[in-house]
Amino acid sequence: MVQPSLSLPSSVHERLSGWVRIQERRSGKARKPGPTITLSRQFGCAGFPLALRLGELLNAPGGEEWHIFDKTLLEKVAQDEGIPMRLLDHLGEANRALESFGFHPGGAVTNDEAFAKVADALVKIARQGHAIIVGRGGAVLCRDLANCFHFRLEAEFPWRVAAMMERMAIGMEEAEKVVKTRTKARDHFIRDCLGADITDRRLYDAVFNNERHSVEEVAAGIVAYVRSGWKG
Repeated sequence: MVQPSLSLPSSVHERLSGWVRIQERRSGKARKPGPTITLSRQFGCAGFPLALRLGELLNAPGGEEWHIFDKTLLEKVAQDEGIPMRLLDHLGEANRALESFGFHPGGAVTNDEAFAKVADALVKIARQGHAIIVGRGGAVLCRDLANCFHFRLEAEFPWRVAAMMERMAIGMEEAEKVVKTRTKARDHFIRDCLGADITDRRLYDAVFNNERHSVEEVAAGIVAYVRSGWKG
């Protein structure tokens, strides 16, 4: 059983513990997987608020419980396999360049090995179903899983900058730098680790414009799509 780290926020403890309870109840019972939703987003779009709203809409009384897996929770699952959290926190960053020269600043485990743990945890979660997976290349890693539906949030650069100014309480110049840097880092991370272009719209069942559609509208659209498309 996965034991939540005491350093994690209580909300992450609750989500991880809830998922573990579901897996324990399922153990030893043959069952078909339920649907899984992966969410990709350009930096600055409301990916996690969308995941939260999807969870509220999908967790109907008496139905199967859905669980949200974002970066923190997926990395906690991988950490249970013995990967240091300090390395997981910096996947795809400068450590990779050092590793190419034979140095391993994160310890004996390389960036690629650490990401392999995260990827393995993510795919296992997706196969079980009733999961909402935020980021981490979910659309790429799970593209061959028949029970998965893939969605992406996009918006124009000025809108994302304005969103980050409000969210982080920072000025425009700093927000522009953050959005450019983090967008580039995310795209490179997926390309380096998975050899894929996360912006390729062929990966997704639908792409939503976060500038034109609210979280509520996008969530309603995704739920309708999944409910009509799920044949399990």
